[in-house]
Amino acid sequence: MPSSFDEEALSKKSAEELWKPQKKEMLIMVSLSLIALMVALDATILVTVLPDIAKALNGSSVEAFWAGTSYLLTSAIFQPVIASISQVFGRQQLLLVSLFFFTLGTILCAVAQNFPVLLGGRSIQGIGGGGIITLSQVIFCDIVPLRQRPKYFSMVLGAWSIGSIIGPVIGGVLTEHTTWRWVFYINFPFCFLGFILAIFFVRLNAVSKLTLKEKLGKTDWIGALLFIGGATSFLVGLSWGGVQYPWDSAQTLAPILVGAFGIVSFVIWLNYKRTDTLLPLSIFYCTSALAAFYCALINGLLLFTGLYYVPFYFLSVRGESSTQAGINLFPAMVFLIPGSIVVAVLTARLGRFRWAIWIGWVITTFGAGFFMLFDLQTATAVWAVALAVFGIGSGMVLTSVNVGIQAISKVEDCAMAASMYGFMRSLGMPIGVALSGTIFQNAMSSKLTSLGLPSEIAHDSEQYIFVLRTMSPTDPTRIAALQAYLHGFDTVWIFMTAVAGSALLVGLLIKKFDMEKPLVSQFTAR
Repeated sequence: MPSSFDEEALSKKSAEELWKPQKKEMLIMVSLSLIALMVALDATILVTVLPDIAKALNGSSVEAFWAGTSYLLTSAIFQPVIASISQVFGRQQLLLVSLFFFTLGTILCAVAQNFPVLLGGRSIQGIGGGGIITLSQVIFCDIVPLRQRPKYFSMVLGAWSIGSIIGPVIGGVLTEHTTWRWVFYINFPFCFLGFILAIFFVRLNAVSKLTLKEKLGKTDWIGALLFIGGATSFLVGLSWGGVQYPWDSAQTLAPILVGAFGIVSFVIWLNYKRTDTLLPLSIFYCTSALAAFYCALINGLLLFTGLYYVPFYFLSVRGESSTQAGINLFPAMVFLIPGSIVVAVLTARLGRFRWAIWIGWVITTFGAGFFMLFDLQTATAVWAVALAVFGIGSGMVLTSVNVGIQAISKVEDCAMAASMYGFMRSLGMPIGVALSGTIFQNAMSSKLTSLGLPSEIAHDSEQYIFVLRTMSPTDPTRIAALQAYLHGFDTVWIFMTAVAGSALLVGLLIKKFDMEKPLVSQFTAR
């Protein structure tokens, strides 16, 4: 028999703090983690093989750039749309739709004989991948109380981190020993497994039962159209700027202005409609929420800028193979896992998250700053420590900002706030690649001109790696070109350090919020 003291102690503990997953909830969480592994693997496997794909399909540096960016754009844009529609049509149903798009895109990429087909496949893959990412977030919000959510969501983070770690290495190995098409063939077993898991284990009941007609009427189709159209146009223009067309050209400015008009129209529509909208404006109700979303944006920006340009540095300046460039990413990706998981466990235990955001941004800023030590002969210990520091900080921010956004949001908005976190982080990825691409290309072009070399080398920098490998180490042209590459990378590292510092300052605006929130959801595990 428990004593009265024990009963009193137990009564002081909230239901959320005592919550334990049942078998059906654990099966859902494990299934989502395995599906997340597939998406993470696909998102990073191209990092070390883009130059080989460009060479095999006779593509330009711009087309190679879009092979990565097209996926990131559609992944970001469709996340809030899929999350919103899933509230009406069902989480499991939209997860299956997302898996279908991901599989269809993978098939197109695997059989592509030219870049238009490859880019189309990558865009369709991105829709599916974005849906899987955001639905993993919102389903955890449906079945796990906020206080315990970080601890259990670390399963997904761990799977995502493993996929991100092995992706670049697998991509390099497959390309060197088989064909680049295997970076897509490898997805098919995972796609099949994903469908099995989604059908038999990710099973959720909706509290409200609606007819198909009611579901169609309740979905904000106009809002979805305005959001997709505006965001797509804006991001395409942003991605073109400085890479495909000059920033002051009509080709760049026109889609940016059209996209901005579309986004403004979307916000006006939300204010006009008010109920059953694609996004509840209440998720942006305070300064802390805006600051947290900015941190999510910069976290995605930094992770993918680093994920793209660090291997590029090893491939070009250091002359490493695709496999070795992927292996060299290990310090960042391996230390990102404990950074994420330790913060997840501690925030669940302490019920506090701001300390991790602030410490994480300090470490991330220092890590990005250490990249400026990279040169032609940087010792392994130096670049490995720099990458490890960056990985720890990024991992801490990754988890703590996610938790913070959900703690800041109102209970009824938690799922869509989690989806918006995923959108902002995913949005930062193509923005980071686009801005850093412009910065790198302009800095490299300027250096090439000052050294008496044609600036066109900077516009085809991925392909020029293969030219460098045919030159003698003492060739003056090779030495000068490497100096230009280094100058371009240095400007990217400075850019990363500056934006990390800006996120640290903005993060200080986040106020204290209680993590002891009741679990309110229209979906339950079955």
